[in-house]
Order: sequence, then structure tokens, then C-alpha cells
Amino acid sequence: MARNKFDVDENLESPFNIKHFRRAMVYIRRKKKPMLIAFALSALSAAIALSAPLIMQHVVDVTIPAKDMGALAGWSLLMLATIVVSVILATIRSRIMTSVGQDIIFDIRTDLFKHLQELPFKYYDDRPQGKILIRVVNYVNGVSDVLSNGIINFILEIVNLIFIAVFMFAVDVRLSFIILAGLPVFLGVMLLIKTRQRRAWQAVSNKSSNLNAYLQESISGIGVTQMFSRETRNEGIFTRLAGNFRTAWMKALRYNILIPFSVDNLSTIVTAMIFLVGLLTLDPQNMTLGVILAMSSYAARFWQPILNLSNLYNNFINAVAYLERIFETLDEPVTVSDIPGAKALPPVQGRVTFDDVTFAYDPGLNILENISFDVAAGESVALVGPTGAGKTTVVNLISRFYNLTGGRILIDGQDISQITLKSLRSQMGIMLQDSFIFSGTILDNIRYGRPDATEEEVIAAAKAVCADDFIREFDQGYQTEVNERGSKLSQGQRQLISFARTLLANPRILILDEATSSIDAQTERLLQKGLNELLKGRTSFIIAHRLSTVKNCDRIMYVSNKGIAESGSHDELIARRGLYHRLYTAQKMEA
Repeated sequence: MARNKFDVDENLESPFNIKHFRRAMVYIRRKKKPMLIAFALSALSAAIALSAPLIMQHVVDVTIPAKDMGALAGWSLLMLATIVVSVILATIRSRIMTSVGQDIIFDIRTDLFKHLQELPFKYYDDRPQGKILIRVVNYVNGVSDVLSNGIINFILEIVNLIFIAVFMFAVDVRLSFIILAGLPVFLGVMLLIKTRQRRAWQAVSNKSSNLNAYLQESISGIGVTQMFSRETRNEGIFTRLAGNFRTAWMKALRYNILIPFSVDNLSTIVTAMIFLVGLLTLDPQNMTLGVILAMSSYAARFWQPILNLSNLYNNFINAVAYLERIFETLDEPVTVSDIPGAKALPPVQGRVTFDDVTFAYDPGLNILENISFDVAAGESVALVGPTGAGKTTVVNLISRFYNLTGGRILIDGQDISQITLKSLRSQMGIMLQDSFIFSGTILDNIRYGRPDATEEEVIAAAKAVCADDFIREFDQGYQTEVNERGSKLSQGQRQLISFARTLLANPRILILDEATSSIDAQTERLLQKGLNELLKGRTSFIIAHRLSTVKNCDRIMYVSNKGIAESGSHDELIARRGLYHRLYTAQKMEA
């Protein structure tokens, strides 16, 4: 699918829905008490600061002409006090809002991670990991300040404007209207660029996502890159993606710069007009030098909130693109989930039934069609056949990693779509083709599915799969720290550790998908002894391309042409001289 490519932009053409912002308010309301305190401190700080021009007017028009040095010192101290108190209140408010912002980040990121844990395999099949990671990390960081300081500052700047307007008109009405005359021009500029600005920041969001996706992919595949000497070509791709991001950023930045440019010029023009009109109409009774100075100060203060509001608008435009991505992820449906009234699956015997099962990853493209079979409790079943025939799909459906297109799967007669996922998967041991190793100790990796397992139980599981010997060769043994994906371990060692992790869960149903594909022949023979003992009394599904590893299974099913083409024991299928016989014979000749 197109969205699975790192260099394809995600489509978000619809205008921003106010519902997104209302949803964001849920996180804000959780912190309403500290935000109200911060707002009160901010309003008090602003009101105190606005008294400074009045003090200045009085000093220029009254105190200085009267040559009253005592009063001048008193007014100076009062002005200093207003500045100090205003700064202290602003600092306290800043500390409160920093804490609120981090709390909002924590809440959004926790909700995102929780939702990602519940999303089905299909969601991850369709998207590069980098495009998912950037939403949890970068985009959440991008909206946190807007949802905390941004809301408070927006309200505060509106209040500031009202306060300033009241003070202005109290000092001089005519000059106040000159200050307000620039507002229509500013609003016109905003209306002209708002749509283009939003689209520009959407483009930045897309290019950032593409760059992050390719970077993550490149780091994960660095071994293959160096093996095939792709460094130069990959650098070219990265340069192109980084260039696209830079171009989009600079285009968006031009719109951002246009707003403060307009405000600065309007502020300068308005201030010049105040001095021009004020000096031309200078009158000791109505227009004094103190009034002109006070109004010029208020003009600067009036346009500062306008500039701040425009910057908040810029930040809001950026955050809108991020909010769209965040809520798009949170709105991704959890298609594989417990239905209302789902019951817990009691301890099972292990009988598995496929009843007319059909499945497609994409609508209309069936991988399996009308498959029916019954596996008795304790029976071992091997799934063989050509690559892409649907062997892994069969075992993924037993684990209910995907929903069926049609039919039913039953365990001990119970439809797995009617039972809870936790009770189903807790009774299954699953080892997929990707032997994923988490960062941490080998001990922690083996008991990942059973955190309460004792060290003795972990060692017993490792011994059963022949992993104990190589683990003890490390200096720290089971306490050896391994990196994400187990880069310090060989592929075979990673598989054995993953195998031990699966076996430690002591499952009733065991699924092994290419469990021995990276193990040498000698280790495989040792492992087979432990497996034969382990498989007793457990229902097991084993996928293997090396048919020598599945000869002793109770039943072998040949998966082909969207169904089960052949089924029987090794001897029965050899005697039938069909598809399995040809595959087995071909492997023997290659050996």
C-alpha cells in the first residue's frame, strides 16, 4: 500500500475539524486548577505592569516640572517595584505552566502508547515504524506548549488588549483611535494567508514524517546496506528527503515571518502617527508631553499582544497538523478486540477446529478459502508448502492476530471470536519467524511472557532448547545485557532464546514458525530431543521449510492454492506421491 512507503505523503486535505481541539480540551481540563492559578498570576502581573506608563505620565507632567526630588524618588521606587513584582509573578506562572505542559505530554503519550499496544498486526503491516514513532515523540512535543501555555497566553493576551484599551482611552481618546486604525490592515493580512499557511505546515509535517521513516528504516537495515554497498545511493535518498523537508520548512516559515513583519511595521507607523498628531496638537490643557509618551508606550504595549497572538496563531497552525496525526492514530479502530460480553477461555485441552475459514488481508484478495480441518488435543501438525501459500497466516489466525473474513475457528468447541484475547493468547506459546530480542538481560528476555518465573524455571527452559551452554559462556551468563534486536547475538542464538521464552510459558497450544531455520544441524538434533519431550500432551503447529524437522509430526498439511491440498502422515503422503512427495524428494536431491 502507498502509505507503507517512506516517501509518500499522508493525505490530510480536509480542513481542521474543531472537534479535534475539543478533544484536546479533555487533557487541558484535567489541569484546570493549576492553569487557573497561572492565569490569575498572569492577569495580576499584566495589570501591575500597565500602571508603569501612568506613573511615567505623572512624573513627566507633574513631578519633574515641580522639581520635587522626594516625590521623584518615590515614584521611581514604585515603578521599580511594579517591574520586580511583575517579573516574580511571571516566573511563578512559568514554572506552573512548565509542569502542566509536561503533564499533558505524559497523558497524551500514554494514551497513544496504550492504543498502539492494542492495534492489530494489520496496522503495523501498512505503515513504516518511523511514521508511527514520530507521532508518539515529535508530534506530542509539538502540541504540548500550545495546549498548556498557548491556551493561557491566548486568553491572557485578549485580557491584556482589553486592559490596554481601557488605559489608552482613559488617557486620550483621539490617539487611541489612531492606535486602533491599524487593526483592519492586520486582519486582512491574516485572512489572506491563513489557508496557505496551514497547508504549508501540513507539508512540513509530511516531509518530517517521511524523513523520520527513512532514517529509522536505514538504521534498522544498516547491515544489509553495507553488505550491498548501498551507502552512496542511500545518502542520495536521504539528501533528497532532507531537502524536501528543508524546502517545505522554508516555505512555511515565509508565512510565519510575514505576520510579525506586518505587526512591526504597523506598530512603527502607528507610533509615528501618535507623535506627529500629538506634537502638532500639543496643548498644556489637553495634549501634554506626558500624554504623548504614555500613549506611545501603550501603542507599543497594544501591538505586542497582537504580535504574541499572531505567534500563538502560528504555533496553533503547526499544532493543528500534529493534532490531526495524533487523533488520526487514536481514532485508528482496534479491529481485533474483545466483543461485548466476551468470556474468559478456561484451561483448554487443545482441540483446534477450522470451520469453513476464509481470510484476506485486503478485500477481494483471499489468501485462504473455505478451509476446514480438525486437530485433536495433543496432536502435532506440520504446515508445509511453497512460500506465500498461507502457512503463517493459518497460525496467526489461531492466535487471532487478524479477524476472519468468513467461517469460524474453535478451540475445545468455543469460537475464539467470542472469548477474550488475553485468556486465548495466555494459553498459547507462539514463536514467529522474527526472533525479536528486547534490550535488557538474557534472563529478562526469556521470562518476558512470565515475569514471575523463577531463575530455575528460566534455566530449565533454556536447557530444554539447548541454549544453556552458550548462555553460560558469556561472562555474565543469564545476566548478560543484550541490545535491542540482540545485535550481539547470532541469529541462531536469538532464535534459541526466543524459543526458551516461548517454552517457559508452558502453553497448551504451541506454534513454531520456522523455529529451527537459523540453527545448525548439530544443535537442531539436540534441540529435537527436548522438543519431542515438550510436545507430548500439547497441541502443536509447526511451520518448517526443512522437511526433515517435521517427519515425525502426527499430521502434515500441505498448504497451497488457498487451501489444504494434502493432509496425512509423512509415510502416507510419501506413498501418495503427490505435492508433498515432490517437495520432499526435491529437498533430498538438493541435500
